[in-house]
Amino acid sequence: MLSNLPSIHLDHREFTPSETRPMDILSKVRNVPDFPKPGIQFKDITTLLADGEAFGKVMDDLADRYRGAGLSAVVGIESRGFIFGAALADRLGIGFVPVRKKGKLPADTIEKTYALEYGEATIELHRDALVKGDRVVVIDDLLATGGTLEASCALVEELGASIHEVWVLIELGFLKGRDKLGSRPIHAEAIIP
Repeated sequence: MLSNLPSIHLDHREFTPSETRPMDILSKVRNVPDFPKPGIQFKDITTLLADGEAFGKVMDDLADRYRGAGLSAVVGIESRGFIFGAALADRLGIGFVPVRKKGKLPADTIEKTYALEYGEATIELHRDALVKGDRVVVIDDLLATGGTLEASCALVEELGASIHEVWVLIELGFLKGRDKLGSRPIHAEAIIP
């Protein structure tokens, strides 16, 4: 009955008007004003995670997107990137590689320091986590100014791995963080212009 209706194009994927339409991600995310400081509108994904059906839909879509992409690992950025990244790695039957704040990984690491609006931060990756020829997706929950994602991608590339794509749940487009990532392919499930 619905097959006579035209297809629509959203998020670089084709859908037909039926139950297969994408979920409105932003309706599942709580907006917390003035957190962690005045003027910030924090995107709290715990409400999405608490909704088993919504979280399952995100993970189904994520697994469908990368199944067959020839990935050797999923790289997740501390800490919310761990949630989506580890679940994706499990669904794809491949390894999970954490990018962590300095001092949190126990073995030999490489590190990258990047600027924040109020200082600097340093992240690390185990030196033996990836090798030349590995193909990965880099996962985080939010793309804001792009500093953490750019630094994480640089660490992955320093080890000789290639980045198939950077995936985020939400992109704050008005902050132009995408620009910091250069030509690396990026997919955001939801974009706040």
